[in-house]
Amino acid sequence: MEGMTFAHLDSGPNPTLAAFSLPPVPSLTELRAMDAAEISQQLIDSKFVGNLLTVIGTLAVAFVVRWVLHRAINRIVTSATARAAAHASQTPRRASRVLAQATGLNHARSTQRAATMGAVLKSTSTFVIFVMALLTIMAAFGLPVEGVLASAGVLGVALGFGAQSLVKDFLSGIFMIMEDQYGVGDVIDTGEAIGTVEDVTLRVTTLRDASGIVWYIRNGEIIRVGNRSQGWSTAVVDIQVGYSENLDVVLPLIREVARTLDEAPEWTTRLLEEPLVAGVESMAGGVITIRIIAKCAPNENFPVSRELRERVKAAFDRAGIRSPHVMPPYGGEQGGPGGARG
Repeated sequence: MEGMTFAHLDSGPNPTLAAFSLPPVPSLTELRAMDAAEISQQLIDSKFVGNLLTVIGTLAVAFVVRWVLHRAINRIVTSATARAAAHASQTPRRASRVLAQATGLNHARSTQRAATMGAVLKSTSTFVIFVMALLTIMAAFGLPVEGVLASAGVLGVALGFGAQSLVKDFLSGIFMIMEDQYGVGDVIDTGEAIGTVEDVTLRVTTLRDASGIVWYIRNGEIIRVGNRSQGWSTAVVDIQVGYSENLDVVLPLIREVARTLDEAPEWTTRLLEEPLVAGVESMAGGVITIRIIAKCAPNENFPVSRELRERVKAAFDRAGIRSPHVMPPYGGEQGGPGGARG
């Protein structure tokens, strides 16, 4: 070992030492760049995680709010249906039993109306909630929310000017269903047409008149509605007799006809109470008019009117009471201006 120097190490690379050589040490500039890149990556990762948590939280809140609103709407619909049923059960006397049988369709209609309004409210609330959630997520990711809102505003204004009648029809339909102004099977007077309602939607009401013509009326064009069969209906019958007839005989006879009609089994489900003989309505031209008023189940006023007339006519025939004599026009007798000359 004596006399050994390290000069031979400088003559060439030693493979043994080269294998265990350390990597080059980066410069200060490189270290600063690496630190900045790592910090930027960490910031990007933290921002992504934050945005992801924002999206998850926004969607969770949206679903919770939607569930709460839908549950509240279901309770409102259920309570409204229960109130309608309780109101129908409070009808006095025999009318409660008759209406329970004759207006089963009305109860089903009220249930359907409440369900329809519940569906409309649910759809509207869901749309509003998720639009707000979408805008929140877009703002979290830095997307231009203002441009979307401005575009939506312009589009809404354009639709408002271009579809005013359509929006009016839908709003009128919603309020019409909510207020139960009429339903399928009702006889209504819309001003344009009078007939039986065959279909009701949020935009159009379809009814058929007495001639069989089907009318399609936009809900926004209906200014006023007269419902002739909602809840109950009234039959008004005018009976005419001669001026010379004895009312002490005629009036009791008509009251007996009304009593027997009320007691008939086939009419107990149509009449809510015994028909009322109101008395003498008018006297003119040798004719006495006696009015009968009958409170009936919905849409049963016309059959009851026809039955009353038939029974009164039969009773008059048996009692020998004649119909009023139609007097000829004045001057039509012989010798008058319109008669034969003597």
